[in-house]
Amino acid sequence: MEGQRVEVDGGIMEGGGQILRVSTALSCLLGLPLRVQKIRAGRSTPGLRPQHLSGLEMVRDLCDGHLEGAEIGSTEITFTPEKIRGGVHTADTKTAGSVCLLMQVSMPCVLFAASPSELRLKGGTNAEMAPQIDYTMMVFKPIAEKFGFTFNCDIKTRGYYPKGGGEVIVRMSPVKRLDPINLTDRGSVTKIYGRAFVAGVLPLKVAKDMAAAAVRCLRKEIRDLYVSIQPVQEARDQAFGNGSGIIIVAETSTGCLFAGSSLGKRGVNADKVGIEAAEMLLANLRHGGTVDEYLQDQLIIFMALASGISRIKTGPVTLHTQTAIHFAEQLAKAKFTVKKSEEEEDASKDTYIIECEGVGMANPHL
Repeated sequence: MEGQRVEVDGGIMEGGGQILRVSTALSCLLGLPLRVQKIRAGRSTPGLRPQHLSGLEMVRDLCDGHLEGAEIGSTEITFTPEKIRGGVHTADTKTAGSVCLLMQVSMPCVLFAASPSELRLKGGTNAEMAPQIDYTMMVFKPIAEKFGFTFNCDIKTRGYYPKGGGEVIVRMSPVKRLDPINLTDRGSVTKIYGRAFVAGVLPLKVAKDMAAAAVRCLRKEIRDLYVSIQPVQEARDQAFGNGSGIIIVAETSTGCLFAGSSLGKRGVNADKVGIEAAEMLLANLRHGGTVDEYLQDQLIIFMALASGISRIKTGPVTLHTQTAIHFAEQLAKAKFTVKKSEEEEDASKDTYIIECEGVGMANPHL
């Protein structure tokens, strides 16, 4: 007789792939059999897309679990996890589906494996509707490692929309437990740097134009800091297909990191792409939080698993973050509170403190 299945409504709140990622990762970690219904019910193409399917199959393989209903277009799956194991695991979206989203679902799981893991992830490295791999490396990695783990990410090939074809290899060792984090002191911005890239047939001038436009836009608001954005032509043998884009990172005196990024699209001029990234960065700097809007939701699952009380200061709490909190509370029984920051410098701003009493997940194998 199997344990009681946890029922998850995949159509509420963010209503998309994120619910699947958070709930299957937690199901795997906690050994909870899971049923997710109404998957992406409100989307223009409801049900599982190749991206989500490869993530589910990866979690299944990580723990030798059992997965039913997992096919393209399916709106209901059941998942029965077993023991998480280390070793080499491969996932291929076969599309420009994001390798970064594959990392989001698999990383929390392999932290609690019995031995080190190597994740070979294939798909888009710089794709729409997902973090770019450069964001994962430049912003997510240094902050996530504050939870007391490290990972190494080797970008073998970059892949772009619509073909994908990129590959990254992530290596990480398990931990006994995760430390809580306290990110509440913003500090002041000390440097701004980034990279503007072109790949395939696109000329380097496009990257230079993106970088220059971004710098001009940042200069209007931030006059006293040197801004260094490197234009890069991706090596032919390390990029598949054609693509362009930009990521700009601001670092503060206390080690906080914020980003703005944008991808080139056919028919959109390079200046516009650069300006979009710069404006996104500036918006993320205005609210007084210690994390940008994209890091916010990615930290929730780690806060929920950590041993002790974590706090992060954020700008407006995104729907993705509210969704991650909802499922971390439902499945892991972590306790979150979200309240407006009471510090004086935040009084005029939309700034919040997200606090979590983590469940203190311990790795049974270590």
